[in-house]
Amino acid sequence: MSRAFVKEDGPEDSRLPDLPLSPHPNYVTPRGLGLLLARQTDLQAALAALRARPSALDSQARAALERDLRYVEARLRCAIPVTPDPDPQEVAFGLAVTVQDEAGRSTTWTIVGEDESDPARHLIAAHSPLARALLVATAGDEVPWPRGSLTILSLRPA
Repeated sequence: MSRAFVKEDGPEDSRLPDLPLSPHPNYVTPRGLGLLLARQTDLQAALAALRARPSALDSQARAALERDLRYVEARLRCAIPVTPDPDPQEVAFGLAVTVQDEAGRSTTWTIVGEDESDPARHLIAAHSPLARALLVATAGDEVPWPRGSLTILSLRPA
């Protein structure tokens, strides 16, 4: 068989492209920093386990773990830890903000870093539209929102 049709994967061929990094500053809450450090530890352990049993079948999994580890380490290098104000006067990063919509429904949103955000759990990234709408408002303020307005009921450290 011609060598032209045989793919030989070497170590340099197995590197996956890096995951894109956000252009936004990487503000992190103490919890968010802990999550990144735990993710780094988990990835290092998984990578060590794969390297302990070198197999051609593991090369793609190893490449994915290496890529993910590079991403987490890059996020840690540019992390800007922020400790929330214990007595907040206005909406800021790291705070839990309880708002009420025009229908009277109350929801608490916590403004966190990108790596910690999870809208389903009411954790929103600081650069998200909702967080941008809420930032620097104070308790009692009405904030315009596409479906009317939101009234800020309370602020507290997350």
